Amino acid sequence: MKNLKMYEPDDKMITLIKDNSSVLQALGSFGINLGFGDKTVRETCDMNDVDTYTFLAVVNFTINDFTNYEDDEHISVPTLLHYLKASHAFYLDFQLPFIRRELQESISEGDPLGGLIMKFYDEYAQEIRRHMKYEEKTLFPYVESLIDGRPMNDYNIETFSKHHEQTDKKLRELKLMIIKYLPSDAHHNNQLTATLYDIYNNEEWLRQHAEVEDHIFTPAIRRLEQRTRKDDVSKNISSMVFKGGQDNAEMLSDRERDVIIGVVQGLQNKEIADRLYISVNTVITHRRNIARKLQIHSPAGLTIYAIVNGLVDISSVKL
Repeated sequence: MKNLKMYEPDDKMITLIKDNSSVLQALGSFGINLGFGDKTVRETCDMNDVDTYTFLAVVNFTINDFTNYEDDEHISVPTLLHYLKASHAFYLDFQLPFIRRELQESISEGDPLGGLIMKFYDEYAQEIRRHMKYEEKTLFPYVESLIDGRPMNDYNIETFSKHHEQTDKKLRELKLMIIKYLPSDAHHNNQLTATLYDIYNNEEWLRQHAEVEDHIFTPAIRRLEQRTRKDDVSKNISSMVFKGGQDNAEMLSDRERDVIIGVVQGLQNKEIADRLYISVNTVITHRRNIARKLQIHSPAGLTIYAIVNGLVDISSVKL
């Protein structure tokens, strides 16, 4: 049953855990150790260098399915990335081997069906490992490049979304196989029951992990991509302006400046030629020289150049 309380920064961390013991698993992934006494969520997060808002976003989502984060600019991508990396390490290095040991101890020695189930589990574990290693090798470095402001050009979050499949199908199948087909004595039955309990918990953990990626992490990366693209446009415009700045403006002849004004005003080559009493071929030659000197090859670029360098007034330009 869902706990409909929305937890806030001033709530006690111990209260959050008492209400929702499943949060314990998330603490380690955020880098929060036990022993925080009666500190609030905010105090505990600050003490462990964790972004409080992002921590509560994940907690409130996994507890109550609260998913209003599509346009949330307050989500910290570095905090989410740390959380997902640590979650992978927990699952691959601890949880998968732990369940395998439990399962192995639960199967009667020499049981051929049990051997098949172990083989099935190993195939499932390999599938999970492959999926998570793909994210660690491809997705996480891409996100780090976005955070550093140097995005990799051959990847984007939509590529990840298209290939992001649920990886818990085999876990569900394994659970049903154990329940339906694996006989055991009383001792092994108790062990199997405990193992099944852990498998059920892991099924839920994998579901939440995938949904955090889909509903919080992926939208946050989309926003970061959009912000990075805007920054790139600004950088390109700045670079274009400075490359064609005042120093280069001095390289232009008066006639070349007149041609730029004509281009910015939307005139065709013949119209510029008629206005300046020169030939169309001369206009074309001037435009080639302007492009070479300023390294600006588009009317939009020349418009920005002309405005910045005072050749035209912005009010006279059709934007």
